[in-house]
Order: sequence, then C-alpha cells, then structure tokens
Amino acid sequence: MVTPRSERLVWELDWNLLRTFVVIAEVKSITRAAERLNLKQPSVSNALKRLEDRVGRRLVERDATRFDLTEVGQLLYEQAVEVFGTISQLPQLVRGVSDDVTGHVTIAVASHVVSPIFDRALMEFHRDYPRATLNISVAASGEVTRQVREKRASFGLCLVSVRDPALDYLLVFREFFGFFCGPHHRLFGKEGLKLADLKGETSVSFHTDHIADALRPVALLRSEAKLNANVVGVSSSLEEVRRMIMAGLGVGPLPLHVARRDVADGALWRLPPYEAPPAIDIFLLTNPDKALNRAEKALLAGLQTLIAETPVEDRIYAD
Repeated sequence: MVTPRSERLVWELDWNLLRTFVVIAEVKSITRAAERLNLKQPSVSNALKRLEDRVGRRLVERDATRFDLTEVGQLLYEQAVEVFGTISQLPQLVRGVSDDVTGHVTIAVASHVVSPIFDRALMEFHRDYPRATLNISVAASGEVTRQVREKRASFGLCLVSVRDPALDYLLVFREFFGFFCGPHHRLFGKEGLKLADLKGETSVSFHTDHIADALRPVALLRSEAKLNANVVGVSSSLEEVRRMIMAGLGVGPLPLHVARRDVADGALWRLPPYEAPPAIDIFLLTNPDKALNRAEKALLAGLQTLIAETPVEDRIYAD
C-alpha cells in the first residue's frame, strides 16, 4: 500500500529542518539565521531547500531587496511555532507529573497470618509510597476467599481447604500448630506430658477447626487427643483464641511461632504432641480478573517478589 504524500510528510519530516525554517522566517535572512543557529550560510540555505523539496512547495520568495514568506510558508511557520510552543512546555509538564503512587489497598487476612515476609512487604511499600493507604480486614479464611473472589479485596492471605478455580494461589509460608494452656490450667507447667493426658479436657479453638475446613489437621489431632467434644469457645481471631486459652477456658491450638514469646514469658504452656505437629499452609490469593490501581499493583508486586526471593525452607515456621 502506497502512503499518501501528506502522510509521508508527517512521518518523514525532519524536525531540525523545521526548526531552521522557523528561525529563517523570524529573522527574514539566511545570513542572520546562520548566525543565530551558529551554522554556516550554505548549511542553512541547503536546509531551506530540503524542506521545500519535502513539502513540495516554495516557502520563501527572496531576491536582493526582499525576503517574504509564501502563503504556504506563512502557514507552515504558524503551525511550526505552535508545535514548538507545545514541545517547549514538556519539561514543565514532565516535572509536574508526580511519580508518587497513590491509591487505596484493601487486604483480607486470616488472623493468624504472622509472617516477616508480609510485614516487610508492608514496611517497604509504605517507605516507597507514603501517600498510599491501606485497610487490613481480619476474617475467617472462607470469608477472605469470598472477598477476593468478589473483588472486594485487593488480595488475601489465608488458609485454604478447597481451591477456587477463579483465583490464583501462591504459597507464602507453612506454620505448625500446637496445643497450649494458660497459667490457670491444671496442666500448666507440667513436663513429660503425653497426648493421652489431654483426654477429656475442655477446649477452645478457631471457627475453621473442623474436619471439612481449613484447620482439618488440627481437628484430626483434637480427635486423636480425645479432647472434650464440646468446644467451650470459638473465634476467627487468633487474639481471642489466645485470650480464652490464657483465661483458662481450656486447651487451644495456636501457631508455634506465634506462641513462642508467650511461652517464653510464662503466659502459655506448650502441651503435647511435641513431635510432628500439624502443618498448615498460608496462601496469597489473587483474582486475575480484578483491575488493580497503582498502589495495589505496587504492594502486590513487592510481596510476590519477596516470596519469590525467600527460599522455601526460610518460609517454614517450625517454632
């Protein structure tokens, strides 16, 4: 397909020729234009001729006594001045465009998502984009999944029992659960206990502590330990389960790495099993159909990068 001459002019026009012509038109002299442009006179004359050849029309009428723009030359000059006026504003326009990432990020998390990787991602995100804002909502893992699927959350971090085919999953870390009791419990401070010693004990737990739910391994261990079938307190919040354990309501499960400090402080006591505790995987859930703003993209990319850069063995929190 042959490109029309008018279109070729637009795409093939040498902007240096146009700039030279603007100066020629303003000073009305080849000699003075050469002086202003710090060029030799033949170079300026040649530039004018090349531009006229490109346009296909004469742009200047001149002899020993006059120097005038033709009608086409005047039209080209007016358009060129407008173009260069627009271009001259580019430095100011570019400086006026902020590189700041702004926007709001909504994150849905299960309450026992305690991870240095997630914490570091938040820290680096706020350091790099201080004008962006966050909302972190805590919910049961099933609710986290619903929020991500329904695009109400930018992304989610939670346990997973059954994968939703509409979502993408990335393993963030693996944690291990153990049973604990508080200072007012009869087993507190006792060593050498066996799983059989927990038989009949009242207990507290998470809403997802069921055979068919995300904490299935914990539910199976509860059954093996023959804890009292009547769970006296449940919550989707780790802090509330921890509170009930400390208050002496009963034995309860907590991630080992989360409970470590309370055990060291004498606020919790680790109960059996001490070997092969149940493992729970925590995933990053994203919805590929959700349109993300700049802040959401930045935080998600930062978190995914940290996960990818951290070896799997360093994302296993055994105690």
